[in-house]
Amino acid sequence: MKLKIGITGGIGSGKSSVAKIIKDSGYLVIEADNIAKEIMMSDENVRAVIKSTFGQESYKSEIINKDYLASTVFVSVENVLKMNSIVHPPTIRIINELMNMELKNKNLVFVEAALIFESEMDEILDHVLLVTSHEELRIERIIKRDSTAKSKVLQRMKYQMPESEKENLSDFVLKNDSNIDELENKTKFFLMLFETLSKQ
Repeated sequence: MKLKIGITGGIGSGKSSVAKIIKDSGYLVIEADNIAKEIMMSDENVRAVIKSTFGQESYKSEIINKDYLASTVFVSVENVLKMNSIVHPPTIRIINELMNMELKNKNLVFVEAALIFESEMDEILDHVLLVTSHEELRIERIIKRDSTAKSKVLQRMKYQMPESEKENLSDFVLKNDSNIDELENKTKFFLMLFETLSKQ
């Protein structure tokens, strides 16, 4: 059986660490963020719509003006939804194409994406693995990782779906509240499970 598996979780949950462990085990893990950034840079239609929606300052010499967009988009749910409606459809289309290509020769392929449910990407996936963690621990990790203020972390979290809601929608949940060794053991358990499912 050919399986498309999504890896998701809020910021600071450790989903990127899980993705890296899976990648290091020899599997393709598509990073949705990288695909989205590439589309925002190279797709002329997407660039034009972003400029007309959020202003010409959204790009500096065709390079994404990250600071401007962050301060413009992450101020209201409406703006976040607008940006997502521009970027998500082409991103999901390309991810699905890449997954289908990989599954010509393999039985398992993964995608790491923060907004699997918000973007309705789960519709193209067979299973979703949620990586979750206590909110305070997530905040602590992001402050340490990004050298950022707690207020900015909370601002970003405000526009993400609550973890409890994601848990209800996910097929599998990996709790990442300990150390990297335990995370690796848990990830390898789920990898073994997915490998078993793909052989059925």
